[in-house]
Amino acid sequence: MGQFQLTPIERVKNISKEDFYNNYFKKQKPVVIEGLTKDWPAFEKWNLNYIKEVAGDKIVPLYDDRPVSHEDGFNEAHAKMKMSDYIDLLQKEPTNYRIFLYNLMKEVPQLQNDFKWPNIGLRLVKQLPMLFFGGENAKVFMHFDIDYSNILHFHFHGKKQCILFDPKQTPYMYKVPHSLISREDIDFDNPDFDKFPALQKANGLLCELNHGDVLFMPEGFWHYMKYVTPGFSMSLRAFPSKPSNLLKAAYNVFVMRHYDNFMRRRKGQDWIDYKNDRAIADTHKNI
Repeated sequence: MGQFQLTPIERVKNISKEDFYNNYFKKQKPVVIEGLTKDWPAFEKWNLNYIKEVAGDKIVPLYDDRPVSHEDGFNEAHAKMKMSDYIDLLQKEPTNYRIFLYNLMKEVPQLQNDFKWPNIGLRLVKQLPMLFFGGENAKVFMHFDIDYSNILHFHFHGKKQCILFDPKQTPYMYKVPHSLISREDIDFDNPDFDKFPALQKANGLLCELNHGDVLFMPEGFWHYMKYVTPGFSMSLRAFPSKPSNLLKAAYNVFVMRHYDNFMRRRKGQDWIDYKNDRAIADTHKNI
């Protein structure tokens, strides 16, 4: 077992629109911004008890850390639960159950009054933002986003650890073909360099998000997240700026995911096993 080569992500306070655009977005460089949400009602209001109060009766989709199965559809939930029961579970004990890409603001419109669209130099997609919830030690597997968006990731209630890898590190990431993930048997907290030697060549970035912090993740960046304590996050998105990434996004959305689902139905677990074997073979060619 070993440790990744991780560099702390730069942290700034009260950044200007020009500074963010020129020094981070234009350079596609991650940054943690403190203080961006202090004038939002959400900064004072958003905690798990508030969400339970305003959304406790909603039935929410839950995901855990089980490996992908050929029986699962693309982003198919593993369980469902009332939000009030889920928050009780989060506050009672560690759990692997997470809420992933849930449009809670559509279900509970009053939440839309609690945040503001930041004027920070990104042309944000003006659709209702998605929320993400997790319990203590819940982990989000290493992946990159299907649409190659530039992302502002806002965290609320507690602490969250994030590990990022630049797309240039993809040759060492054991990327699973026809998907957006690394092999799911890699422990990114304690990687096995004997089994996955290419990981030793990967250079990553590390940060911890506290209540109200914002992480800028440039387009195509790999990210692995762990909830140090129970909490939740919100993402705002901007379209990719590079034409090549726009094309990749279109391919992922309109071709890749449908082809993968078709092959899962046709070949079952053999398709999953084939992709995992390919991830190792393709990656080891790079070392």
